[in-house]
Amino acid sequence: MQFGRPGLDRRAARLGRAADIDDLRTIAQRRTPRPAFDYVDGAAGQELTARRTREAFAATELLPRILHGTAAADLNTPIAGGTSALPFGIAPTGFTRFMHAEGEDGGAAAAAAAGIPFTLSTMGTRSLEQVAEVSDTVGMERHGVPGTRWFQLYLWKDRQRSLDLIERATAAGFGTLLVTVDTPVAGNRLRDVRNGMTIPPRLSLKTVLDASHRPEWWFNFLTTDPLTFASLSTSAQDLQTIIGSMFDPTLSIQDLEWIRSVWPGRLFVKGVLTAEDTRRSLDAGADGLVVSNHGGRQLDRAPVSLKALAEVRAEAGPDVEIILDSGILTGSDIVAALALGADFTLIGRAYLYGLMAGGRQGVERAIELLAEETRVAMMLMGAASVADLRREGRVRAPWL
Repeated sequence: MQFGRPGLDRRAARLGRAADIDDLRTIAQRRTPRPAFDYVDGAAGQELTARRTREAFAATELLPRILHGTAAADLNTPIAGGTSALPFGIAPTGFTRFMHAEGEDGGAAAAAAAGIPFTLSTMGTRSLEQVAEVSDTVGMERHGVPGTRWFQLYLWKDRQRSLDLIERATAAGFGTLLVTVDTPVAGNRLRDVRNGMTIPPRLSLKTVLDASHRPEWWFNFLTTDPLTFASLSTSAQDLQTIIGSMFDPTLSIQDLEWIRSVWPGRLFVKGVLTAEDTRRSLDAGADGLVVSNHGGRQLDRAPVSLKALAEVRAEAGPDVEIILDSGILTGSDIVAALALGADFTLIGRAYLYGLMAGGRQGVERAIELLAEETRVAMMLMGAASVADLRREGRVRAPWL
């Protein structure tokens, strides 16, 4: 019997023991105050959409091929005019530094190191310029090229502020714009209501007690720069009030056409779940689509993204790039999405579980776990490349 030499980096040791994303979730729950953890972990209403999304992935069968002679699996994936080293990127998430002080800095750095896209949210806690600096620095150090970064846009009631963001994103080297269209108002997220979730956070006695036995989070929260959101109110408000004052429920197809006219790069519409909305988005000038139910965080009982994928692909045709978002927690989920017609996938909760578990190191561990799970699944399926997964007979789903 041999014993490993104990290391001094406790965070690395803790993360190294995580065997999958669920293990990172367990670490995250232990180390993060409840309001922040529940904001990530929760969904809208009775959380039916979130549960059904996971059930759909679990019901999908990946078909193995024996004696296939595949020596390796190439995970490089073309998307949005570039190439990602893995068939997934990091989805846009808001309030990220509330989950961990490293926030978007940790996510963007981990993504650039891995050679995958990082998407900054309109409601992010670092600016376009700050994320660009981190992405470029790490990308040049690791690969000799700037990191790939995308920007997610909500259309504000103030159109000039939307235009300002678009122009800043262009200047900062964000080559792809994801326009989220499924958030005219805030979803009814009951966990956040029960936790009294506000931005900026209010330090109630309950909050202090909850954070007191999570010393690392508490120390970081008190000693790093204040949590600010340049696009949001500076006063403490509940999330529904913030979103209600910021977003525009009158968003129309004409507004999407306007965005297309002022955005020079690639444009994806995020939140498409039906053939009708697929056609309307493409007719308005979208280059690609993100099939997404917002992780079940908006309309409860909405269609499951994985199930909607076939309908969207049939309407869009084979040449339109489609990204699958919502519910991905394993490499097998990624493989299932690709085999069912997606060109690429995005991870949200999985990335944030890693971030809460250990900052940038935790995100890197999440990426590492998903990449290895994806590679093993592809090898067992006899798929030498992501393109091989799209051949007929690779997957079975009960709804097809």
